[in-house]
Amino acid sequence: MPAASVQPARRTRSPVRATQTEHGSWPKETTVTINHPPAQRAPGGREPLLPALMTATAVSGLIDAISYLGLGHVFTANMTGNVVIIGFAAAGVPGFSVLGSLVSLAAFLVGAVAAGRLETVMRHRTSSRWLRLTLVLEMVLLATATAVAFAASHAVHALIALTALAMGLRNGTVRKLAVPDVTTTVLTLTLTGLASDSTPAGGTNPRAGRRLVSVLAMLTGAFGGALLVQHTGLGWPLLAGTFGTAAAALAVPRSSSSS
Repeated sequence: MPAASVQPARRTRSPVRATQTEHGSWPKETTVTINHPPAQRAPGGREPLLPALMTATAVSGLIDAISYLGLGHVFTANMTGNVVIIGFAAAGVPGFSVLGSLVSLAAFLVGAVAAGRLETVMRHRTSSRWLRLTLVLEMVLLATATAVAFAASHAVHALIALTALAMGLRNGTVRKLAVPDVTTTVLTLTLTGLASDSTPAGGTNPRAGRRLVSVLAMLTGAFGGALLVQHTGLGWPLLAGTFGTAAAALAVPRSSSSS
């Protein structure tokens, strides 16, 4: 059985007062170092949150398929692409909306701010509980978007705002959890790592499997989302995203090390 990897111990300094000396005087306050045991990791360096995060990555591909193909060429998960689209729209290129892209960007940022505030509440909890709560909130937002899509599919800006808010909340949380090579919404650095750390580049291919699975997960989500949008409209793919996020929440282990 592989040994658990050990992280360097955290060191904090705590003031401790010494006892009274034999001459009756009190020495100055001294500082001692206390070593805290490191958080335990899974055996073999495995990351227990990976199944949930890979499922969420597939949902991101699905959400961007919905937003780009069904909501007026806007990205609500991939903000790099969305910023580029704002530039296209501002230049007057047909088929792109400045307003839709700005709504997406604003809602995403609000979600990211909410993720930062959530950290202040969850920072002393395990990363599992933190991620699970975030995914539950994302599921609620996507369920609301699903209801809106079935009731009033023309409410484009409401759908953009709800999905971008959900993606911003999740992206902000995943960034703070800092699982290597897993962002769930973008692949630029993942693909860069695959190439620059590869054998032809003189590297050792660290976490190559994780990186490849991330790419395939997003590709699969985008493919499925595109098919659903083309053949069923917006409600059903949003429902699929809601169930996908629920599956991701269920895939979070009941306990893991604190981040």
